[in-house]
Amino acid sequence: MNIAIIGTGRMGKGLIKTFYQYYPQKVSFSGRKKEQTQSVVQELQLDLAAKSIEEALQADVIIPTLWFTDLLPWAEKYRDLLKGKIVLDIVNPFNDNFDDFTTPYGTSAAEELQKAIPESTVVGAFKNTYWVVFDKPILQGIKSDVYVTSDNEFVRKQIIDLLRPLPFRVLDAGLLKNNRTIERMTLLSGELARKAGSHPRISYNLWGLEHEGL
Repeated sequence: MNIAIIGTGRMGKGLIKTFYQYYPQKVSFSGRKKEQTQSVVQELQLDLAAKSIEEALQADVIIPTLWFTDLLPWAEKYRDLLKGKIVLDIVNPFNDNFDDFTTPYGTSAAEELQKAIPESTVVGAFKNTYWVVFDKPILQGIKSDVYVTSDNEFVRKQIIDLLRPLPFRVLDAGLLKNNRTIERMTLLSGELARKAGSHPRISYNLWGLEHEGL
């Protein structure tokens, strides 16, 4: 499957560097301005040509790396181009102080995105992965976990297979509603890391499961 990463911020840079290592012929990169995106490509020393949003949305898997407040308007704007696509949601609905969420307990960013684009298939992943973790996903001898969720079991397994080569431990985390927990785990991990002085180099790992490739 072809993959398009949308957004040139910290998460966008982390994702494009990682996916490019494993899928150099399958990944594309886009942002608000094509020229600015190309400058980021050059900064990262990738052999890629920046794409316009419309070009990038021709891919099979779309990964928007926008703030939650921007994500839903963006999805609604490009709803027609996103029809039939897999949209990989990495977003946490943090407030401006990063100490709470803008969504109530009974929903999640992933579920709200799925409501906004019902003719696309939303998959949650990388919600617990801070941008610096992409540079060093194995720390203290263990891999950072990536929890993959979707209400479409077939697509969820497709994305798990797509992510398997990446240097993370990829886990099937079930339905989209489980992002209510995953997103709040990320909020908690940020608070714990700030108290410990290790923020943002923090991630979750579930003990008791086997690690492959270590």
